[in-house]
Amino acid sequence: MKKLVNGLLGLLVFVSANLMAEPQEIYWEDLVPKGYEAPEAQVNHDNVTGQQYLDAPVVSELNNQEVKIPGFIVPLEGDETMTTEFLLVPYFGACIHVPPPPPNQIIHVKFPAGLPINSLYDPIWVTGTLHTESWQGEIATVGYQMEAVSTAPFDG
Repeated sequence: MKKLVNGLLGLLVFVSANLMAEPQEIYWEDLVPKGYEAPEAQVNHDNVTGQQYLDAPVVSELNNQEVKIPGFIVPLEGDETMTTEFLLVPYFGACIHVPPPPPNQIIHVKFPAGLPINSLYDPIWVTGTLHTESWQGEIATVGYQMEAVSTAPFDG
């Protein structure tokens, strides 16, 4: 009986520590494997037939990790005041100009609680579970997906 109680207490401590753990704060360079050299981004404001550079590997160690990352939103689903699905990108205007950034520099985010669209010009923090699963939409191929649990204004 003592072993059972000790085991349950150990499990409770483990679960509590994981629930209270802060998400790992990451930045866009953390989404690129160490040693990988991507070609320099070419933002094209005129050529609507530009091609997205697709040879962009993801960091497999980030799969299923709780993370917090800053970025700009490109709304995909929602209405004129809220978005529940969006692309998170490293700079304003990404995916609006052609071609979009490489897939390892775009995160497809689902946020059922909804994010108010106050200003698309302001960066935000997005916190949630990151997945190294690709997604393809009309405007871009994406290397990461996230189930967001919260958003906040970017403060830095």
